[in-house]
Order: sequence, then C-alpha cells, then structure tokens
Amino acid sequence: MRITYIHQYFKTPAMSGGTRSYEFARRLVERGHEVHVITGEPDGARPRVSTEAGIVVHWLPVPYDNAMSYPRRIRAFLGFVARAAVVAGRLRHDLVLATSTPLTVAIPGAYAALRRRVPMVLEVRDVWPELPIAVGALRSPVSRWAAFRLEAWAYHRAAHVIALSPGMAASIRRRFADVPVTVVPNSSDRELFAGADGAGEALRRATPWLGDRPLVLYAGTLGMANGVDYLVRMAGHLAGTDPDVRVVILGDGRMRGDLRGLAAELGVLERNLFLLGPVSKAEVVAFFGACDLAASVFVNLPELGNNSPNKVFDAFAAGRPVAVNNGGWIADLVAESGAGLVLPPDDPAGAAAAVSAFVRDPAAGPVARTAARALARDRFDRDLLFQDFVRVLTEVAGTSRARAGRTAASSSRIHISRAS
Repeated sequence: MRITYIHQYFKTPAMSGGTRSYEFARRLVERGHEVHVITGEPDGARPRVSTEAGIVVHWLPVPYDNAMSYPRRIRAFLGFVARAAVVAGRLRHDLVLATSTPLTVAIPGAYAALRRRVPMVLEVRDVWPELPIAVGALRSPVSRWAAFRLEAWAYHRAAHVIALSPGMAASIRRRFADVPVTVVPNSSDRELFAGADGAGEALRRATPWLGDRPLVLYAGTLGMANGVDYLVRMAGHLAGTDPDVRVVILGDGRMRGDLRGLAAELGVLERNLFLLGPVSKAEVVAFFGACDLAASVFVNLPELGNNSPNKVFDAFAAGRPVAVNNGGWIADLVAESGAGLVLPPDDPAGAAAAVSAFVRDPAAGPVARTAARALARDRFDRDLLFQDFVRVLTEVAGTSRARAGRTAASSSRIHISRAS
C-alpha cells in the first residue's frame, strides 16, 4: 500500500517533540508499505527530501514556533496547506493519512485523496475548534464560524477518523453521528525507554544539584494552555517546606520567558527549580529515568481533559509515576490504576504538600512505578496500539479497493450489454 502521511510537526527521535508519526510510519515501512511523509521544517531554507528509517520525508520550509502570536500561527498553517497540497497532489497513493494539529492539514489531505480518488483517514489530536476557542485563540464570531465549518467539512471528507482519547471520540460521535471513529491513544515506547533506569542514574551522578534528591519532571511545551506556572508556584511553596525536592522544566515555548521571570521573582530559579532547554526524544530518556514523578499540567479548562499528552505515556514507558492537575480521562486512569497523583487544580500549595508527601513515602513510589509499568505493557504499548492503527488503514483501503472493483465490474457489464 502506498500511503501519503501529512503531519506539519513530524519529528524523528533526533529531534525534540513527539514521535508518534515517525514510529507508526516506521512500522508501516517494516510491513512493506511505501510511506511518504509531508511535513514542515521551521528553519528550512528550501524544500528537501530525506529518507528516515525507510520513510520518504518531504520537508517544506514553513516558519513556525510556539512563541508566535495566534494570527502568525494561522498564517503558518495556511502556508503549509498550500505547499503540502502541491507535493501531495504529485504523489501516487492508495491512501492519504492526515494528522492534526492543526486541523487545516485536512485540506491538502482531502485534495490529494480526491485527485487520486482514494480515501483519507483523519487523525485528530485534540477536539478542534473547541480547544482553541476555550484557550482564547479564536475570539471573533467569523473565525469561530470558519473553524466549525472547517471541522464539519474535514470530518465528512474522511473515510474514518482516529481520535487520541475517548473524550475526543465521544465529542465527534455526538456531533457527527455518521462519521466512523476509532480511538488509538498516544502510546508508550517501551523499547526506547528500556534503559531509562541506568540513564537516569548516570544523569544524577553527573548533575551536582540533583544527586540523590527527589525530582519532579515536566518535559513538554511551554505554551499558554499548558499552565506550567503552576509548577513554578509549586516550587515556591516547596522551597519553604521541602527545599531538597528538585523541579525540572524541560522544553520551550511561548511562555518560557514569563516562567523564568516568575521563578526569579519567587527566588526558586537555579535553587530548587531548573528551567532547561528542549532535548531530543532519545536524550529525554535519562530525565524520565532520573525522575520520581513526571508532571503533566494544564490550565484549568474542562476542554483540556480530553488531551492525550505524550509525556504521560513516556513516563509509563520509563516506569515512572505521573502527576496531573486537570480532570479528564488521564486523571481517571491515574487515580484508578494507582500510577501517580491527581493534584488539585489552581492550588500550587496543595500540590506542593501532596508531592512532598509522595516522594518522601518509601512505599508510594515503588507501588506507583509498578502500576505505571503495567499500563505501558498491557494498555499503551506502542506495538500493541499500532495494531489498532494499521487495522483502520487496511480496512479503509480494502473497502475503497472493493468499491472500485465493483464499479469497474458494473461499468464493464454495461459496456458489454450495449455492445451486444
């Protein structure tokens, strides 16, 4: 099967960011499929093509950064749409797979599918436009109207939708009952994180300010919706109650400068809170291996409860407990499994008390680690969830070929009938 895979933020393990598309595309290639990925390259000077683990990647120079204003981001999205449509339109494929965010990837996806008369599968990584409206990215009535029209258009042009959480799937089914949806959440790469314990120990030995002290890790985007200031304020309370607990924020984004300023104001920067830059997926293994608790935080909005954060599944893969501060399916999962903590939203002082109690309890950590490893093995293993992913693609492509065959046979019978 020839697959055109459109993802504006495709990352390899040598880069910083989620590698879901890379890992799934790599596995498709290993199964004998031909995969072309179309993606953006924010620092690129010109279009280029490379081969990554057998995946043919078309890199398009489209400037983008999380620090951009929302209008500039929208321009970047539209710039990628135009360039991706040109490349996708030239490729021959049996299936088009478009993965958000942003949902505008559905435009070149639908164009490429229509041009070659093949189906499109749309993968949805957040409920759009509910989420950008909730965080204030879409404020005007016109932009909201356009976003809802794009959403409806995209779903109705998809032969199947893959959602990354049960909440996302429920939202789509509630509003678009005729759209087939399958849930394939983010997954735990147990192979990548197999050496996390050893790498973590080496990192601790090489880091004087860490040593054998308890570590809370946040590894991810520093955007407005992430609400990472919650952790900075938590560190401020820990500085007075349990100053040996280290909080590491690993990543980049629009709010990085504000977070640094807040940490300096609270007197925790480079004391018990360390704001580090982004690292590659391969390098982040050591930080997860070193941590006692991996944090996943967001601003307190109900719409964010449907998210499927990569950092949570990376923590499970490393066998590390997770702390979350917003409701939703991940919070329910953590509470039910015992794989970590559910922290009080909007209450950094309460979070500091809960975190301190957890990391100082000699029994709590091992129990939560066992639960985290069980989730990675039994429910979120990358290879396990790939089976669900590839089944959707295979069934959609098979249905399309069968329909094309019936149409061709019908046309042939009509031709013969007229000839006789």
